[in-house]
Amino acid sequence: MRLLRIVPDNTKFDFMRFRRISFPVSAMLSIVAIALYFFHGLNFGIDFIGGTLIEMQTKAGQADLAKMRSTINGLHLGDFQLQQFGAPNDVLIRISEQPGGDQAQQEAVQKVREALGNDVDYRRVEVVGPSVSTELLSYGTVGLLLAIAAILIYLWFRFEWQFALGAMIANVHDLVLTVGFMSLTHIDFDLTSIAALLTILGYSLNDTVVIYDRIREMLRRYKRMPMPDLLNASVNATLSRSIVTHVTVAMSLLALLLFGGQAIHSFTATMMFGVVLVGTYTSVFIASPILIYLGVGSTRTGGSEEPETSSTAAATAPTTVARPAPAQRARSRR
Repeated sequence: MRLLRIVPDNTKFDFMRFRRISFPVSAMLSIVAIALYFFHGLNFGIDFIGGTLIEMQTKAGQADLAKMRSTINGLHLGDFQLQQFGAPNDVLIRISEQPGGDQAQQEAVQKVREALGNDVDYRRVEVVGPSVSTELLSYGTVGLLLAIAAILIYLWFRFEWQFALGAMIANVHDLVLTVGFMSLTHIDFDLTSIAALLTILGYSLNDTVVIYDRIREMLRRYKRMPMPDLLNASVNATLSRSIVTHVTVAMSLLALLLFGGQAIHSFTATMMFGVVLVGTYTSVFIASPILIYLGVGSTRTGGSEEPETSSTAAATAPTTVARPAPAQRARSRR
């Protein structure tokens, strides 16, 4: 049975020639994303701006989230979120902070109780104040920065410092563009968004490390191949694996985006942009060609050395000549 090959073995697409376009475009988009963050801002969720959290359980079977959302929306309490968790009748409601202090928060809870009636049991009611929300935001930011620092140290030990720096520039580029996307689309930025950013960071790093590992292997094997040709050969060698992985992830995220509901919409939209659109582009057009500018392979002598393929290996393999057996040699002498 013939194996399915998405990318032919002899693919030699010249990715490195686009580096003179990808770097200026990425720099411009990064500047726009930073400007959006400072001038347009982020739509911080309840976790980071404070508010009220109500945990409840419906008495009569599965909770009707659509009906609850319509009911609470008529109370005009500002931003709110409904999330189903655990059992089908468990519901978590988050209401944004109401102007007027603690008294206003209690009034908002009372309005929700009256609107939903006696069909639900209230298990927990908590008010997240500004100090707690600020603490959550600072902890999330520190956790993200610590993850970046740990990845940098890991890559420094596994590869050379140029590879570690190149991977971190590419990953920071992914995060900056994703934050700019969230600012532009006004998607809620909450704790799930921090989880999405960490997932994007890990996914992009995984794809980059796969390509870097092939680059390091080819650097040891081909001593005279020009660096752009070697990078092209490395990217083409991992292209089939990258396509399969990215298409699989894209299909999963698209299903979650279309049918996952409002509760995970911001998470899946952020993941779709960061993993599929930005991460795929960055691994090939940013993380790989940046090694040229960081001096990897600068001491190599140029040449026309070609990467070894299966057909080349078969053609250059030593030929074994069969020698006659001793009895045959004896008969030939007689």
